[in-house]
Amino acid sequence: MLNPISPTRWGFEAAAHLLNRAAFGGTPAEIESFARLSPSEAVDRVLQAPEANAADPLPPPDWARPDPDRPRKLKEFREATPEARRELAKARQKEERARFLELQSWWLRRMTTGTPAFAHREKLTLFWHGHFATAFQKVRDAYLMWRQNDLFRRLGGGDWTTLLREVSRDPAMLIWLDQAQSKPEHPNENFARELMELFTLGEGNYTESDILAAARAMTGLTLDRLKQEPVFRPRLHDRTPTTLFGAAGAHQLDDVLRLIVARPESSRFITGRLWNFFAGTAPSPELAAELASTFERHDRRFSPFLRAMFVCEDFHAPAVVRHQIKSPVQLLAMACRQLERDLPPPPATFTALRMLGQELFNPPNVKGWEGGVAWINTNTLLTRHNLALLLTTGENPLPALARNPKAPSRPVAGRGPGRPTAARLHPERLFSEEDFQSPDALLTAIERRLLNAPFNPRDRSALKSHLSSPDLHDPAQLLEILRLGLCTAEYQLT
Repeated sequence: MLNPISPTRWGFEAAAHLLNRAAFGGTPAEIESFARLSPSEAVDRVLQAPEANAADPLPPPDWARPDPDRPRKLKEFREATPEARRELAKARQKEERARFLELQSWWLRRMTTGTPAFAHREKLTLFWHGHFATAFQKVRDAYLMWRQNDLFRRLGGGDWTTLLREVSRDPAMLIWLDQAQSKPEHPNENFARELMELFTLGEGNYTESDILAAARAMTGLTLDRLKQEPVFRPRLHDRTPTTLFGAAGAHQLDDVLRLIVARPESSRFITGRLWNFFAGTAPSPELAAELASTFERHDRRFSPFLRAMFVCEDFHAPAVVRHQIKSPVQLLAMACRQLERDLPPPPATFTALRMLGQELFNPPNVKGWEGGVAWINTNTLLTRHNLALLLTTGENPLPALARNPKAPSRPVAGRGPGRPTAARLHPERLFSEEDFQSPDALLTAIERRLLNAPFNPRDRSALKSHLSSPDLHDPAQLLEILRLGLCTAEYQLT
């Protein structure tokens, strides 16, 4: 059993670690409020479900629903001349690109606003988005991408089998892994293979015959593109008895999922992925066994498992705290929350995330983002520093990027470097008069806001040397210190 953290170890830094990893960080005031709770109470508050019938503070875009005009539009397209079809196709592509950008902006706003519990749901949704990696560049339907995103939000803390069942029938997934094209005479193995290798079991825990048997069992599951709904077509289902993981029978999709979830490798695999995402490191074999056991003891439900994980000693161990490299999305969302500022305008935001290597709704491949040290190289480190300038001064040194979501992330002609594109931060609002009593007091306040812990002596000394103006309230000086704090190596970690 995972041992809970001792109350004697609970305080500001431990509460900050919880909010940084389970959500997207918090302000010093939010962290203090969690530090005054017991560890169990703090975790319960993070995992708090929204009240029944509570209004969503950031409802989805108006177009995030089935299109009632879809049959008429399809009929119009089919009856059009070739030239008119090309124009209709171009208009649809333009509309979908606009919706795709709006969808990205909507989700980022959800990450950067609201309570820590609200942010936790978005953080967990981000995990599932990377786990069941699906990209707009192939699906090419913003409504279907929103629908999958909403599925993760609604079911991501629930039951493993239910989540798998719904993801397997998700229209975006049916397109992404070609299940919609599977036929009895040619069962498509893409979804069956990724279901086992990347989603549920991991390499080495299945055979090629298991993949083929699962692919045959799932034939008949396809997509009604007019209604944008999954559909089972019995005439396309291969009824030939197969043997899957040693069980013989005329299997269907639910049988495949039931047999997969029942395997011990499934619990170990998914809990290991969750631990790696939230704790930032692969679990040891002993810890992996404990995580899987805890998951199964809670009937393979994610919320109670996450509760046990977030409150345990191992999650708060020195080897875990401040040893995870922030993903680009984490970096942006946490900085906005800590600086209590809005997101920069969408064009600058999208440019930064694409250059940093994490474009929402467009993971690089079915494996999702590699993460970890892959986030940092010479180019991305420079972009992180440029993002710090944008978030503090509002000046945008980033180049414009091609707007086509399928285009490579390369600069194109656009706004010149250094021109203001975002609201300037008002740093004096972030600190109390006590914080301005001395340079050391101000640096301590900045540490608590950005790192939730002391800077290393070298960085603190370097930052102090930039406090050259005797007026500590000087906005320009404050902006420069905050920018430099965001550029430190320590700030890239959480």
